[in-house]
Amino acid sequence: MTTVTAPPAAVETLAPRVRPRRSFGPASIIKYLLAIFFLIVVLMPLYVLIVTSFKAGSDIGVTSQWNLPTHWTTASWGKAWTALRPSFIRTFELAIPVAIISSLIGAANGFVLSRWRFPGADFVFTLILFGMFIPYQAVMIPLREIVTTVGIPPGIPTLVFVHCVYGIPICTLIFRNYYATTVPEELVEAARVDGAGLLRTFTRIILPISIPGFVVTVIWQFTSAWNDYLFAIFLANTRNGPITIALNALAGAQSPDYAASMAGALITSLPTLIVYVLLGRWFIGGLMAGSVKS
Repeated sequence: MTTVTAPPAAVETLAPRVRPRRSFGPASIIKYLLAIFFLIVVLMPLYVLIVTSFKAGSDIGVTSQWNLPTHWTTASWGKAWTALRPSFIRTFELAIPVAIISSLIGAANGFVLSRWRFPGADFVFTLILFGMFIPYQAVMIPLREIVTTVGIPPGIPTLVFVHCVYGIPICTLIFRNYYATTVPEELVEAARVDGAGLLRTFTRIILPISIPGFVVTVIWQFTSAWNDYLFAIFLANTRNGPITIALNALAGAQSPDYAASMAGALITSLPTLIVYVLLGRWFIGGLMAGSVKS
């Protein structure tokens, strides 16, 4: 009778792996305590926002801002939503086209600058990136004159145009790095051998595999357009502008309604919060996708 003995490597493979226990020493305890401390510091303003938004007018200024409401009420939320609802819808009309248009233009620029090495490509890329470092305040008055001269309707159309222009540099940078480090040159060469031109290669082959890059740029541009106040205050008003102007008007100047202002701030931040919660992990993955050479 012959006995078959498994080799040592197979025995090690079949044996269950025992994870070593984590030891919580002084360094680990300090690390977790610091993490909890900074978490509390970050959440403190959010706590004040939520608590104040449910307070009645008689509670504000009488009790401490850290105290829970004596009488819980949603009247301030109703007032804030009534004031912000028109601009809330207009801001979606601004942020969604900005995110899509600037991402598509950035993807086209990034593909051309990463795969089509024409003379002066690096110089053109540098000029595009230069737009990222121009302060908004330095060009606000000339920009308003240009928009007036071109004849773009004031309000949301003007803001869509401006945000798309200012979003091109960052979108181009993200997509150029993504294509240069992630998309293999052999894929583009195979498309060229099959007779596909530059435009067909981009639309049929590159765009379908560009989802990680689009997740990054769409979140970035959507958030930037949604939270913008400087462009909005110069190029729009409370009747045709985004939600940031309406929120500023809701806060008031002489007798501010703090509860309604806090509720309005929470309503305003809700869409961007939902976007990050739903797409946050893809956002980080998209950022890392173009960070290293595969």
